[in-house]
Amino acid sequence: MLALIFALANSIDPIGRLSVKNNKIVDELAQPAMLRGVGLSWHNWWSDFYTAEVVNWIKSTFHGTVTRAAIGCEQENGLFSNPDLAYNSLYAVVDASIAAGIKVIVDFQTFQIHTSEAKDFFTKVATKYKGRSNVIYEIFNEPESASWSQIKQYSIELINTIRAIDSSAFILVPTPNWDQYIEQAAADPIDAQNIAYTLHIYVATHPMSYLDNAKASLSKIPIFGSEIGAMSASGDGDLDVSKFNTWINFYEESKISYLAWGVQSKAESCSIVGTSGKLTDLTEWGKLFRDTITKYQ
Repeated sequence: MLALIFALANSIDPIGRLSVKNNKIVDELAQPAMLRGVGLSWHNWWSDFYTAEVVNWIKSTFHGTVTRAAIGCEQENGLFSNPDLAYNSLYAVVDASIAAGIKVIVDFQTFQIHTSEAKDFFTKVATKYKGRSNVIYEIFNEPESASWSQIKQYSIELINTIRAIDSSAFILVPTPNWDQYIEQAAADPIDAQNIAYTLHIYVATHPMSYLDNAKASLSKIPIFGSEIGAMSASGDGDLDVSKFNTWINFYEESKISYLAWGVQSKAESCSIVGTSGKLTDLTEWGKLFRDTITKYQ
């Protein structure tokens, strides 16, 4: 009965506010919460996909419970040079996700530390969406060269910035080497509540030692797979279905949330839709990921 009352009261976000308990992500009833979905590609190149139609398509076609808005920063037409496009694209996806009753990750899509700009960005977004349990903040996409000590200091500053506005916001913290050295964060975690650490895996490139490191880190920190692909880290090449299934089995058994990269129509393997740009035109990768996660949703 309690669960029914909770669901009815929170129909705009059936899972409710996320938190961490014993290094596991849980919902408002302290039950394990696992999200599966599809992330959008860089907004500055693929803003045509930043629409309510696409959000609802992710929910219906993939049974997705989460999407991710990748707000590019330094690139042409990115946040730093064209903020109007960035915020308009982001708000369209966040508002549509709230209306659809799914989670949405606000991703500061960069490879370098930009502390001042990130604080300004997340201050604006957290102020707009304060109290919205649908919204998750990913404060740094993929550190290319920053050490864990640098990432940790940056993350503490950003966590404090967001929490000063929304004290219960759920926050994703990056890890070194494009979000692959999860064990470094596990060895020296941040002293903060309700955060998880991101892991990005492209199975055709990354060695299985990364899987061993993730397994060893689970007892120390919560992990969130905010990007996974069955192709190489370049975003192209053949799909390694066997290794992909191995990673998905690990995520499912460990109740680690994960999202595919990404909704774009470029002629490369990581595109979820084909070059026609039609949502009905799923690529090999799009079909593989759809068939994979709909087994569990």
